[in-house]
Amino acid sequence: MAEKTKTTFAQGQLRALVERIERLEEEKKSIAGDIKEVYAEAKANGFDTKILRKVISLRKKDANERQEEEALLDVYLAALGMPESREAAE
Repeated sequence: MAEKTKTTFAQGQLRALVERIERLEEEKKSIAGDIKEVYAEAKANGFDTKILRKVISLRKKDANERQEEEALLDVYLAALGMPESREAAE
């Protein structure tokens, strides 16, 4: 009888976890739709959404992480002889 109780308990836990995940996935889908609408609004107002996404990405990083990334980008661009390198622009 104790084994059956354990199995029933585990099944209940599993069901609860699956249902929570499903609810969160629905919320995530809804939020993604909301974000898409904001980007569409930004575009309608003349903003470049690709650049806006880059700004959002950069704001998520701390200053040191951004500096490291920019320095490495400069090294790669310079190695490729690309005039777009920030060093060439300065």
